Amino acid sequence: MSVDSSDGTEEPGWDVDPEDEQGVAVVAALGRQLKAWRESAGMRAADFGAAIQYGEDQVRKVEAGKRIPRPEYLDRADEVLGAGGKIAAMKADLEQVRYPKKVRDLKNKEARAIEIGTYNNHNIYGLLQTEEYTRALFRTWRPAYSPNEMERMVSGRMARQSIFERSPAPALSFVQEEVTLRRPIGGTMVLRRQLEHLLEVIELPNIEFQVMPTLREDHAGMLGLIELLKFGDGSAVGRAEGAFHGRPVSDPKQLQILELRYGIIRAQALTPRESRAFIEELLGET
Repeated sequence: MSVDSSDGTEEPGWDVDPEDEQGVAVVAALGRQLKAWRESAGMRAADFGAAIQYGEDQVRKVEAGKRIPRPEYLDRADEVLGAGGKIAAMKADLEQVRYPKKVRDLKNKEARAIEIGTYNNHNIYGLLQTEEYTRALFRTWRPAYSPNEMERMVSGRMARQSIFERSPAPALSFVQEEVTLRRPIGGTMVLRRQLEHLLEVIELPNIEFQVMPTLREDHAGMLGLIELLKFGDGSAVGRAEGAFHGRPVSDPKQLQILELRYGIIRAQALTPRESRAFIEELLGET
């Protein structure tokens, strides 16, 4: 039987980050449970690996807590070991650590936010990206990602988009620099599908989307990206390039500066109606 490496557990990109304490603990506990189930079933690691279409080395790394398995691994293990769904249920725990810590932290903040506002001048904001645009964007980064690091980063970014399924929905506002909508990351067809996706997303009633024209003489966003997240308890966190060394801030006085800057940016950008018309026109030119 051939070994299936399509789900990424065969590559170093899924190794556990030793500095991610939460990830290390969760994956180690998961590995111990998998090993206990396998031994209780009287199966050797090699036989178990063959049954779920994995190599013995990969099975031992997962059981030792050194490799993060994808959900498909747990589904196959559950079926082979006759766990009746108990192993598959571990996917909920794994979901919390399968993405890089930085991505998890951002996703958790977005999941709690009741309002998010962003100004973006380098590329289309992550929550608005298609998977192929995200993949093409990550391919431009240097040093380059390994294939499985790439898959992990892309999956993490796509997982953040579950925010669109929340109820009640958070208030979301995005200001995109015009150049980010014209730059053909991944090629013309990737950009075209990205613009089509944007037109669908910005129809959601909780989203305000605006374009900052390149020819705008007055522009409060020249220092770069801004992100603002507000939470139900009245607290907030923000970050901006060119302010407070680019670090996240939660002090009310510092947040007030970012909110002022973001408010001016929104006032200088095209209105949501004008922005939609702009994307439609741009799509017609692409």
